[in-house]
Amino acid sequence: MTTVIDKPITTAPISTMHPATSVSVTTAIKQSFTMGYRGLLKIRHNPEQLFDVVLQPIIFTLMFTYIFGGALAGSVQDYLPIIIPGILVQTVIVTSIVTGTQLREDMDKGVFDRFRSLPIARISPLAGALLADVIRYLIATTITFVVGIAMGWRPDALGVIGATLLVIVCSFAVSWIFAFMGTVMKKASAVQGVSMLILFPLTFMSNAFVEPATMPGWMQTFVKFNPISHLVTAVRELTNNGHVGIHVLWSLVGAAIIIAIMAPITVKSYMRNA
Repeated sequence: MTTVIDKPITTAPISTMHPATSVSVTTAIKQSFTMGYRGLLKIRHNPEQLFDVVLQPIIFTLMFTYIFGGALAGSVQDYLPIIIPGILVQTVIVTSIVTGTQLREDMDKGVFDRFRSLPIARISPLAGALLADVIRYLIATTITFVVGIAMGWRPDALGVIGATLLVIVCSFAVSWIFAFMGTVMKKASAVQGVSMLILFPLTFMSNAFVEPATMPGWMQTFVKFNPISHLVTAVRELTNNGHVGIHVLWSLVGAAIIIAIMAPITVKSYMRNA
């Protein structure tokens, strides 16, 4: 006769690990670039996302130059040094709207809910989205310059490099505004609609396409203080004669102010809503 000895029932250990709530600055930066690479993969799998940065500078440059060149500057060749910098600034700044719309779409799809369960810095998905859009700005800038040169524009080589860096920095700063809108608005379509209502007056009521002297007095005052006008003038001076003037400084100061104000607000809103 054998005796059965009851053994205590054991269960597999339950993991009590939770996603890290804080990481080092270096790790957060690395994770942000990883999330930026994720954004580039999204573009590779959905190349139609680049239609705006590829087609818009081509269509706008050809349309504005050949429609208004003769009337405003006497000839297309004389209008190119005026219009190309204006088209460049308008195209790249408008492209920054995508940051807010895609951020809102990811939040609606629950993508950031999954990121929140991972042991990563919570800021890295937001920072990664902003970094990925820098590639879009570079593509739009390159295409605008190529189209202008193909039409006969001959810019200063070093000035082109400086203008490219300046426009990308300023567009990155502006993208923080639209990223904030993406965190507080309920629909991606609302982000896009409101953003266009803001940018269209700023870009068209500037010196991007025509000389302010032809405008009414009250509009000339607006154009004078419009930050887009300072950026357009800075790009014209850089690309046409390689001159680094006061407008470059004003543009950089404006970009720094926007980032200093909007980055903390956007991060706080993102942390609360994502």
